[in-house]
Amino acid sequence: MAELDVEVVAADHFVWSGAAKVVNARTSDGAIGILPGHAPVLAILAEGELSIEPVTGSRIHVTVDGGFFSVDNDRVVIVADNAQLNDSAAA
Repeated sequence: MAELDVEVVAADHFVWSGAAKVVNARTSDGAIGILPGHAPVLAILAEGELSIEPVTGSRIHVTVDGGFFSVDNDRVVIVADNAQLNDSAAA
């Protein structure tokens, strides 16, 4: 099964990385969902919540304050101005 290699970082700290089935986020152009095999994308990340469904474990929710979102060759890199894992996230 194909999977995404996801990395989420904030300007001053590491947030999360790992293998995922799907990533959902808000960009300046609207909501976007990324599955393995998605076409390359570079977008401005909007303030709000993004969710990551890891290959194993519970869904992860991260609150972000803007930044950018990059997808290329099943690698998703999210660089946020500020990012915080929500307390309800369980790995």
